[in-house]
Amino acid sequence: MADTIFALSSGSPPAAVAIVRVSGLQAGAALAALAGGLPRPRLASYRTLRVPRGTMQDEAVLDRALVLWFPGPRTATGEDLVELHLHGGRAVVAAVEAALAGMPGLRRAGPGEFTRRAFAHGRIDLAEAEGLADLLSAETELQRRAAMAMAGGAFSRLVEGWRERVLASSAAVEAVLDFGDEDDVAHLPPDFAARLDELARELREWLARPRAEALREGFRVVLAGPPNAGKSTLFNALVEDEAAITAPLAGTTRDVLTRAVAIEGVPFVFADTAGLRDESGDEIEVIGIARARAALERADLVLWLGGEGAGPEGSWEIAAQCDREGIPSKIGPRHRVSAVTGEGLDGLRRDLVESAARALPRPGDAALNRRQHALLAQAEVALGDATRESDPLLTAEALRLARVAFDALVGRATTEDMLDALFGRFCIGK
Repeated sequence: MADTIFALSSGSPPAAVAIVRVSGLQAGAALAALAGGLPRPRLASYRTLRVPRGTMQDEAVLDRALVLWFPGPRTATGEDLVELHLHGGRAVVAAVEAALAGMPGLRRAGPGEFTRRAFAHGRIDLAEAEGLADLLSAETELQRRAAMAMAGGAFSRLVEGWRERVLASSAAVEAVLDFGDEDDVAHLPPDFAARLDELARELREWLARPRAEALREGFRVVLAGPPNAGKSTLFNALVEDEAAITAPLAGTTRDVLTRAVAIEGVPFVFADTAGLRDESGDEIEVIGIARARAALERADLVLWLGGEGAGPEGSWEIAAQCDREGIPSKIGPRHRVSAVTGEGLDGLRRDLVESAARALPRPGDAALNRRQHALLAQAEVALGDATRESDPLLTAEALRLARVAFDALVGRATTEDMLDALFGRFCIGK
């Protein structure tokens, strides 16, 4: 990390203000070259920025801006850090970036490089970095609050507490191994197994929680039924957009059409599907029906608009087109709706929100992603092995494996490939 990096860290210009960040060993020198000297640390100063001396446009004014100088290591990246709060025009930003690029040792940052340096210098751990990535991509209130819980370090502090408890148990086992011939340390503490069982129970509670992927991807609701059941019309009403083509002709919908929407801050993905029927002479429709059946397998919830009792297990019976005469009625539908008149739609939406909220992480709770869930499961298995082993050497090894899993959760042990994939999710300038 010898290079000093810079990037626009605010929104794309034009804007009222544009913030350019510089991080690395040459950050202070770069600011001094632009502003004629370093201001007092951590105090916003109004300076005239000029092209550095010795260039073709020597001393040309770039902008009049607020500048901040943050000497490392107590900075967001753990390095010397500079912020330039410029006027937000494209030409201003381009001129300042060109001036920085012309300085020795400076280069443009790649995606997520500022945050990666924060991780490398111990300013954040891996779980916090993953939470920050989710925060940047959050589109609903539930997603934001869950990401804030992870990015704020709540889960990391919990992992540290678990690790300390395993370390204490490991120390007790090591004492038996090292001093087993002495009476006062010949046996493990009486509550040794009980303490590990309690910790394993806490891990199982976390493993049983709704996962982060469900929150990130949205609660998946599939509308299904035979042709001309009103699926596409209801789909359009739920997503509040004329996304699906509607027509009285059977087989109009040929593929799975999805739309992501938020209802009362809860993320949903609604899917409209081809009408399900056993026979079709249309090859394209046959493919659409196969894809519809596959979508049913992936659904968190199916809204069944077909014959009563003919839908997948656990699906909601929906009596659609309740405003039309001649439509077969259902005896006990969960909802009667008309996408044309709006009858019953508000009740259906409320029911969907309540059901999705129960299936998704609770507001403000940290949620485990796939990687974190797998590591926590490894730790839970290792703790179970530790309580069952009679040989202290095997007990010590099981506890070591639990510590390894906890270390990987917060990034004490990780791989460059995994870091590349994570920080590649970030935008340039973050």
